[in-house]
Amino acid sequence: MANEKETVLTLEGLAKLEKELEYLKTVRRREVAERIKQAIEFGDISENSEYEDAKNEQGFIEGRILSLEKMLRNAKVIDDEEVQTDKVSLGSKVCITDLETNEELVYTIVGSAEADPSAQRISNESPVGKALLGKGIKEIVEIDVPVGILRYRIDRIER
Repeated sequence: MANEKETVLTLEGLAKLEKELEYLKTVRRREVAERIKQAIEFGDISENSEYEDAKNEQGFIEGRILSLEKMLRNAKVIDDEEVQTDKVSLGSKVCITDLETNEELVYTIVGSAEADPSAQRISNESPVGKALLGKGIKEIVEIDVPVGILRYRIDRIER
């Protein structure tokens, strides 16, 4: 257990994972067990696709439960009050300007377990997240990505 990776979470992310775990343990487990029971009642399970599907789903759910329990066991929660506003850190909301397109972007830097680029929540382990960490307001950040080099100016850092 000593080599398990720390999972960095915001309070919101922690609550979301706990809620998902509770749902999987109390609702989904029961639903899949019922599906397996019904499939067995159909008779010969060796050629029963309903049984196979339910068993595969059960395996997925149990794997996700184990994964969530491990993340929660190794969780380090970011306290909003500890988030700096002079340098980008985990939990920071960063307003940046793309120097090529002049587009303003706003990202929240989160741990990989909470990353959701479609919701502007980027991982501290992503190329952009990694490059922004530790930088201050007005700094220019150059990020080497597969499509070339991105250049951003940090305009604001918030909690």
